Amino acid sequence: MPRRSAALVWGVALSAYLAAVFHRSSLGVTGVDAVERFHINASALATFSVAQLAVYAAMQVPVGVLLDRFGSRRLLIAGGALMLAGQLCFALATDVRLAVLARMLVGLGDATTFISVLRIVAFWFPGRRNPLVTQLTGTLGQLGAILGAVPLVALLHRAGWTTAFLVAAAVGATVLVMVVAAVRDTPHRETASGPSPTLAAVRRELGAAWAQPGTRLGLWTHFVTQFSGAVFALLWGYPFLVQGQKLSPTAAASLLTLMTVATLLSGPVIAHLCARHPYRRSALVFAITGATATIWTVVLAWPGRAPGWLLVTLVLVLAVNGPGSMIGFDYARTFNPVSRIGSAAGIVNVGGFVASIGLVLAVGVVLDLATPGGRGTPDLAAFRWAFGVQYALWALGAVQVLRWRNAARRRHAAERAATAPAAVPATS
Repeated sequence: MPRRSAALVWGVALSAYLAAVFHRSSLGVTGVDAVERFHINASALATFSVAQLAVYAAMQVPVGVLLDRFGSRRLLIAGGALMLAGQLCFALATDVRLAVLARMLVGLGDATTFISVLRIVAFWFPGRRNPLVTQLTGTLGQLGAILGAVPLVALLHRAGWTTAFLVAAAVGATVLVMVVAAVRDTPHRETASGPSPTLAAVRRELGAAWAQPGTRLGLWTHFVTQFSGAVFALLWGYPFLVQGQKLSPTAAASLLTLMTVATLLSGPVIAHLCARHPYRRSALVFAITGATATIWTVVLAWPGRAPGWLLVTLVLVLAVNGPGSMIGFDYARTFNPVSRIGSAAGIVNVGGFVASIGLVLAVGVVLDLATPGGRGTPDLAAFRWAFGVQYALWALGAVQVLRWRNAARRRHAAERAATAPAAVPATS
């Protein structure tokens, strides 16, 4: 296949994911303004992100099935249109219920995007290049979070809520036109759609993907590595820095931008380590999880406000969470045939977002409970209690990763014993 064609199709599909990340993260730096616009508390603000993430997570398996049936191009177009509608609705909303509906539309469109791009990568970049391009997709897509940080905050404070989110919708519309014009499912034909599956066939494919221990290893890898950085970037990091650590809005947005830049730099490193040491991928997962828990322990235990260097260290460690969660998709790819990559990737993608939903909601509830009566904003002590919820999720995720890593290794050993010695292993 022509490399220029592959690069063009991937580049435009990547721009769709970049736009999805921008739409997804646009609430993160506007949460404080949303509280004032809709006259809500922390728990109610959490419902915005919970609604968005819940739809995203709930749709992963159905989207995986639809992806195997209709192909990436159609799902990217549908997803882009849904996110455009969501941002238009959010720009004009003054009622909480309408705002929640808007975030649900964003989550629904976002749900179709990432695994659709992964399927394009699987068709256009086969073989040894696939892990690197997959990691680059997840990493470069985080540029969307940069657009959703300092520029969006500046526009919001200069032009107001409605104008800022109308501009966000315009970005989505531009990318949608590019996808319609340039994206193709495979190098060989217009679409990569399959026959209409029967309910029994769908159950068989999902059952086969779920029965593979490597798929569940990918799910729990995504669970344990993603939630801390995702929740910090999507919603609670900005309030924690502004209200808890008393940073200026510009300084807080700059730290979130630094986090995104660090994600861009760390992604290729994680991809290289996975490709170079496939038998050590789970060790890398435990290292990322341990480092994240450690830096949070230092920040939360620090007497008073944390110094600037410590907050910089925090966002740099959290930046590795996103690339670390991509290891879960590498497990889905290596342990499943290409015909059910959509289904397997959908299952994996549920993990981190289920954890993120739980943490977003728990942080909001704890902040309201720990904030003294009569105070309008949470203090640093309230944020310490709220972010302490993370330790339960880390413990659960680490135990499950260890469990399914061992199960995957046992199954792989049994399969190798039953097949020819020349079979290529799918390592964990």
